[in-house]
Amino acid sequence: MSSTGTRGILCPRCRKFISADESECPYCGLRRPGARRILQSGLSSLYSMDLIKVIVSVNAVLFILSLLINPASLGVSMNPLTLLSPSDRSLLIMGATGTWPIDTYGGWWTLVSASYLHGGILHIFFNMMALMQLGPFVLSTYGLYRFILLYTVTGIGGFFLSYLAGIPFTIGASASICGLIGAILYYGKSRGGFFGDLIYRQAMGWTIGLILFGLLIPGINNWAHGGGLLSGLLTGYLVGYDERRTENGVHRALGFFSLLLTVLILAWVLVRTFYVLLFA
Repeated sequence: MSSTGTRGILCPRCRKFISADESECPYCGLRRPGARRILQSGLSSLYSMDLIKVIVSVNAVLFILSLLINPASLGVSMNPLTLLSPSDRSLLIMGATGTWPIDTYGGWWTLVSASYLHGGILHIFFNMMALMQLGPFVLSTYGLYRFILLYTVTGIGGFFLSYLAGIPFTIGASASICGLIGAILYYGKSRGGFFGDLIYRQAMGWTIGLILFGLLIPGINNWAHGGGLLSGLLTGYLVGYDERRTENGVHRALGFFSLLLTVLILAWVLVRTFYVLLFA
């Protein structure tokens, strides 16, 4: 049997199987999907790897490294709230944010890195569980590039508001997770109808739960939560979602820049971490 030589690819936007020679994806309308493979193959392959699992894995690796930097000071008590807690020194080296790291050391880059650090086993467990519940919906609703932009911008927005409020030292993925909730709130309210109202009410339930949790549990950075939520609402409004506005070149450029910024900063975190582990 002879081969026609036609190559099949997955459309970088909708992930449908199409011919690489298509001038336009017949499913989602993306122009020249085959010509975008060089730029987009790395990003679109995150779909096949499952972007949410990638983020969870990065958080887990950095959490383990934060424990290894200063193992003598680990929280190993029977109190689950302090079980396996990295030291403040470890977290400072790896990119915790707040007025202390920023004003003392000029660490503005920590506004990104802090979203990938956690202060204990329960802290990372609950944040990653929330991400695995919320992330797939936002990813499917907003698309890959807008999801990356949302996750990055809302983390920065939450921690920047926290910095302005004078919080000295803070970490955690919850600012970005609250940003996802904000994006879901916008989607539900904007879409309307039975489904939109259902999504909006559920997101409002999460928001009320976050507020109550922040008021009842000491040590919660409510400023970061609020900043992330508001950033998610605003960013969702500005970039739109797939049902109303397809991803365009601006979205892809912003998503790619957000990913590049995150990768560079986390690479710097790893350099600092391994330097301390090997030479300090």
